[in-house]
Amino acid sequence: MGNHSDGTPASSDAVAKAGHDEVEKFQDPGLPPHRLRLADTDPKAAKRAERQVAILFVISAIGTLLFFFAYFGIHLDQSLSTLHLQNTFLGLGVGFAMLGIGTGIVHWARALMPDHEVSEERHAMRTEEDRVAAVKIVDDIIEETGIKRRPLIRNTLIGAMALAPLPAIAILRDLGPLPGNALHHTLWKQGERLARDPDGTPIKASDVTMGSVFHVIPESLNQLTEGKLEEKAKAAVLLVRLDPSLLHPSPGREDWSYNGITAHSKICTHVGCPVALYEQQTHHLLCPCHQSTFDLTRECKVIFGPAVRPLPQLPITVDSEGYLVAQSDFHEPVGPSFWERS
Repeated sequence: MGNHSDGTPASSDAVAKAGHDEVEKFQDPGLPPHRLRLADTDPKAAKRAERQVAILFVISAIGTLLFFFAYFGIHLDQSLSTLHLQNTFLGLGVGFAMLGIGTGIVHWARALMPDHEVSEERHAMRTEEDRVAAVKIVDDIIEETGIKRRPLIRNTLIGAMALAPLPAIAILRDLGPLPGNALHHTLWKQGERLARDPDGTPIKASDVTMGSVFHVIPESLNQLTEGKLEEKAKAAVLLVRLDPSLLHPSPGREDWSYNGITAHSKICTHVGCPVALYEQQTHHLLCPCHQSTFDLTRECKVIFGPAVRPLPQLPITVDSEGYLVAQSDFHEPVGPSFWERS
């Protein structure tokens, strides 16, 4: 390339021609050539893939059967090891049932269904010809899956999919029967002594010092042989003693406490967590799960957090021997809301 006498570069079409030649030399290569899979060229490989898909569907069916074995065959008792064992097999059964179907369908699509790319412009399907074409597309898809000419895959898939929803039916069964009035009542009744949790030792009013906290159960709880945990979950109580002058009972509840000793349900009215934290200076009970806070001086009304109802109060008094006893059951259901709660 030369320069003009004024120092500016001289024009030349050499670069333009070179660029044009490069464009002509390197054309758009397009899509790479389609590579056939082994199953497309080798009938033995296709048959092997078909058996693999069928095995995955059979694994799904076995997983469903394993679920039912754990659900009906492992009988629960009071030990946590049995519960853990059943839960383990329930999880494995559902996992294999879902995993077998999912991986089987994916392997079927990747190894056996037609492997080609189709691109076309979409149009509104309004005419009869369009509807006929749509039906043909569906028929072509069914034909391409090979489900008609591969009965082994078809039959194992039908079997696996027929069994797979059954665990959900069994799980839904555990939601019933409806509780009726079982959630409205606890073990507390007139004359039932308040006892320490967990040993069941009765509590005298003189044992409860100012500011002390007792985790309380009904004295008769430890005599149960069945349903003990369920009854404890409803009847657990926190017992606290305050200065009687700090309490502000509602009309009709003036005699529900004894010399500043109050008893309230330990079950949070939000989602049922155990309320077990007591702030002695503020006289607040706290739920550690979601920080709902209840004011003991005002019948455990909610002052913070997601709970919307006070902790139910257990009316208490003392018997002839000085032991703390319940006057009655709770006057309202304990714990969170449920569908039959008024």
